[in-house]
Amino acid sequence: MANENNIKDAIDSFVKSLQEEQENGKLMENDKLKELEKAEEVSGLEKIAKIVKKTIDTICLGEDVEVKINREDLRLSVYGNDLAIAIGRNGKNIEALEYLINLISARQKLVKKNVILDIKDYRKKKAERIKKTAIKLAKKAIRKGKKIKLRPMNSFERKIIHNALSNFKDVKTISKNKEPNRRIVIYPFGKSS
Repeated sequence: MANENNIKDAIDSFVKSLQEEQENGKLMENDKLKELEKAEEVSGLEKIAKIVKKTIDTICLGEDVEVKINREDLRLSVYGNDLAIAIGRNGKNIEALEYLINLISARQKLVKKNVILDIKDYRKKKAERIKKTAIKLAKKAIRKGKKIKLRPMNSFERKIIHNALSNFKDVKTISKNKEPNRRIVIYPFGKSS
């Protein structure tokens, strides 16, 4: 009974203080709430970084793993000497780890958006290679005047190509087929069959 009275008194006191703040115009504004949400998101990102570190420490036994956090992009970059097993063939293990940490993040409500995971700049380097290849193939399509079909790719790779070639005036890109065989076709300007 005494506990109930203490809780009731605490709630009444809190409600009274909120009413006083509202009357005095000192109630937290939306900007303050957004700052609090951002702080919660940052601490959530740090929790995710700890999960990633523990996971990769377990996968790559004996490695000295370092996780760097980019708060603005919600990106975690993992570094160490031999992290090949964490990267996996064609980055498949990175994709799986990223999926898992985003699943954990969503269920635990740690951050509101998806976190991007990169290990030893694998994705960054891959994106650069894909861009270079896309530009080379776009020039080839223009030179030969024929469409070029690319191999099936995941959405991450297709987005890189669409973005890389969006500024080309002489080609357009269209994604065709359904997953897992979805691919990009590069058309020289004026041809889209």
